[in-house]
Amino acid sequence: MNRTVSSLLAVVTSIALSASPAAAETHAAGSPAALVREVTTHLVAAARANPDFVAGDVEAIATVVDDVVLPAVDFPAATRSAVGPRWREASPAQRQRLQEAFERLLVRFYANGIRQIREYDIQVTETLAIPNRPDQVIVRSRVTGNGEVHTMDYRLTRRGDTWKVIDVSVEGIWITLSYRSQFAGALARGGIEELIRVLEAPARAGQGA
Repeated sequence: MNRTVSSLLAVVTSIALSASPAAAETHAAGSPAALVREVTTHLVAAARANPDFVAGDVEAIATVVDDVVLPAVDFPAATRSAVGPRWREASPAQRQRLQEAFERLLVRFYANGIRQIREYDIQVTETLAIPNRPDQVIVRSRVTGNGEVHTMDYRLTRRGDTWKVIDVSVEGIWITLSYRSQFAGALARGGIEELIRVLEAPARAGQGA
C-alpha cells in the first residue's frame, strides 16, 4: 500500500471511529454527516492542543482511543468484513477471540494515526445512500494537509437510533478489505486458528509469552 495512503488511513480512521459516548448520544437521531463533522472537528482540535498527542506518546494516546472508540464502532460487523467468508467457519468462541484481537489491532492502528491528525483539515462534502441498504450510508469528505488533497469515505450503519461507523476508505481503499487481504495468508496456512494466533501474537509478546 502507498505509504501516504496508509498513513492517512490511520489518521482518518482514528478520527472516524473515535466518537465519544456523549457525541453518539447527541446524534442518536441526527444525521451521520453531523456526527462525522462534530467528531472530526473535536479530535483535530484535541490533537493540536493535547501535549500527549503532539509528543506522540503512543501508550497515552492508545488509552484515550481505547476509552472512546468502542461506543462509536460496530466491531462485530467490521471484524466479519475483515475476515471475509471464512468467518462462517468460526465457532462462537473463535469469533469472540477474533473480535477482541481485531479491536486491539485497530486501537494500535488508530493510536499511530492520531499523532498526525493535527496536520490535516477535514471537510464533509456529501452523504450518499447505498443501493438496497436503507440502513447504511456513505459520508464523503475531503482531507487536506502537507500540500496534499485526498478523498475519504465513511461507511455508517444505523443501529436503532444510533449511527455506527463500520468502515473507512481513503482514495478508494477500504480498511476492512485491506485487512482481509492481509489475513488471507494466515487463513490459507491454517484457517481460523492460525489467524487468531497471528492476531494475538502482539498481546502475547507484550506479556512476555
